Amino acid sequence: MTQPADLIAAAVAAASRPHGSPLCPGEVAFARRMAGRIASFRDMEPLVHDGTLHGSAFPPIADYAFLSDCESICLIAPSGRVEWMCLPRMDGPSVFGAMLDRDAGGFRISPADQRVPAGRRYLPGTMILETTWATRTGWVVVQDVLLVGPWHHDSERSETHRRSPTDTDADHVLLRTMRCINGHVEMQMECEPKLEYGRIPVGWDYSSDGYGVGVASAEGEDLKLTLTTDLRLGFEGGRARARTTLHEGDTAFVALSWTEHEAPASFDEAYRRLTFTADFWHDWLAHGEFPDHPWRTYLQRSALTLKGLTYAPTGAMVAAATTSLPETPGGERNWDYRYSWIRDSTFMLWGLYSLGFAQEAGDYYYFIEDLVAGDRDLQVLYGIGGERDLEESTLDYLDGYEDSKPVRIGNGAYNQKQHDVWGALLDSIYIHTKNRDQLSDSAWPIIVNQVERAIENWKEPDRGIWEVRGEPQHFVSSKVFCWVACDRGVRLAELRNDRERIARWQAVANEIREDILTNGVDPVKNRFVQAYGSTALDAALLLVALFRFLPADDERIRNTVIGIADDLSEDGFVLRYRVDETDDGLSGEEGTFTICSFWMVSALVEIGELDRARELCEKLLSFSSSLSLYAEELDAKTGRHLGNFPQAFTHLALINAVMKLISAEEAINAINEELDAGRPLDQVTGEQPAVEPAAEERG
Repeated sequence: MTQPADLIAAAVAAASRPHGSPLCPGEVAFARRMAGRIASFRDMEPLVHDGTLHGSAFPPIADYAFLSDCESICLIAPSGRVEWMCLPRMDGPSVFGAMLDRDAGGFRISPADQRVPAGRRYLPGTMILETTWATRTGWVVVQDVLLVGPWHHDSERSETHRRSPTDTDADHVLLRTMRCINGHVEMQMECEPKLEYGRIPVGWDYSSDGYGVGVASAEGEDLKLTLTTDLRLGFEGGRARARTTLHEGDTAFVALSWTEHEAPASFDEAYRRLTFTADFWHDWLAHGEFPDHPWRTYLQRSALTLKGLTYAPTGAMVAAATTSLPETPGGERNWDYRYSWIRDSTFMLWGLYSLGFAQEAGDYYYFIEDLVAGDRDLQVLYGIGGERDLEESTLDYLDGYEDSKPVRIGNGAYNQKQHDVWGALLDSIYIHTKNRDQLSDSAWPIIVNQVERAIENWKEPDRGIWEVRGEPQHFVSSKVFCWVACDRGVRLAELRNDRERIARWQAVANEIREDILTNGVDPVKNRFVQAYGSTALDAALLLVALFRFLPADDERIRNTVIGIADDLSEDGFVLRYRVDETDDGLSGEEGTFTICSFWMVSALVEIGELDRARELCEKLLSFSSSLSLYAEELDAKTGRHLGNFPQAFTHLALINAVMKLISAEEAINAINEELDAGRPLDQVTGEQPAVEPAAEERG
């Protein structure tokens, strides 16, 4: 058998001489030496896959685009391949899962034999992705969108919607359109679903007389996928394919649907429904109140992302669109974030109310209220339909993103003991009550129950806000959340003039505060610590400042914020904690947590360090993806995004930090203008003035 080295040597030799020229023995020997070196790498992965440039078979996490219709989501790689899509809900099993295993299904549209586009963007103010391709022969523009249409349930009520119906509803159609704008381009489409997280292949059948409609199904599975197009479909096993050459002015469309709602039957209908969806996003965004500021686009994209991560039928918001994208590539820190965390609720309401999205804030609040009605224990997280049992399991047949195993579905933290939940819930009710200027009768029993739970448990250890899988500890941040529960309970009880509970809850709040100040402060450095008996720092301590546990000018607050900025950061970005100082029950390193860095921006504003806050905020915004999205973590050295994507918590923290910083700077500018626009404020007053709190903060 001919060896690879011989074949490569022949190729090298043929390419090294004019056609027909004989090779001398020295040239042959040189060719064989080079061929031997090349052949020694024959088992290595190619350097470029699917449009990537970092030697991985997977695109960088930050390179994915995110689409949503507020019921389903998908992630699209730069190559034009849909690599993550779960149906029928955003927490359902994947039908395209190449993000977690290159053989777990994908849906690609692109020019033939080309994987790197000329550019990508969202159509401004929408969740419509536009990808421009430049080839040797022409240019083509592809637009991708999960369609939104008019309300569907006129003849019978929806079985999934629990919030008030609106004028629109998800169409349950992924639409992909093509338009050649110059020359001619050969386009190809390949759709290969694999159901149940890549475990079950499908078979295809035509459902019409022509080649334009194909149906994918699998024995024993209820889900059927319909592919509708004006191209000519062909089937190769589990793959549907089409290939055509578009000339300038030519158009084409492909639509994937999965319910009784029909896909577009023509390009004209596809374009009309795409335009309706664009109008939906524009109209929704117009309800927000965004400052006229250079950072406005980041706020708008974050708001759109949060809307896209919201499951409209219940009002729930998932923490991220994905599962098991790694915090450490090749490591075990891989979690399923397609659920709704109670702790996110307070940050969600801060962010939405600060931007004027009262309807979405209300829907989310009532989702939370539905969960905690009655006397049931409050969980850390819930399914987006209110599910309580989220048993964690692993899909060991999947390779994982860049060999990061295990791939997990479900989340074992749902039954952990975490004491932050009561404070997060009570703060959410407090924020909602302030913005609605009323306390509903239905909320009061919940308030009483959850404050009493905090009082019963605050002296006990827990697993903390970071859900460590080591031994429970007396985390300071958890104690602070219990204080928040009592403090907000007192403020809400004042609205009902419940004097007995006001006095008792205030006494407990004072007791918790004194206990924290006695046991949770480093006596040497005079700053808060991660847990009782420790001297380690924890980024969750930034919330001590943001929840206004103590006045912003208290030395312990300032020392904590500056200490985290100086001692718990890498290149300015904040870690959750040092893994060598915290028993989190896991191995490996992790990147800096982007939410913690945005918390730092807010905390620096809180203590009056505006220059430092602006510098960090500008740096963080510069590290967003090309589409202004964020994963959970950032590698401070490379800027690489790590963890699940896009991350709601990060975008919530961005909104709060940016709004807080803009508000603080506007307040100072207004004072400067009143005094003397030509002189620095400290030369006029001799000191930094107190800064009015931003809209999302409580006094």
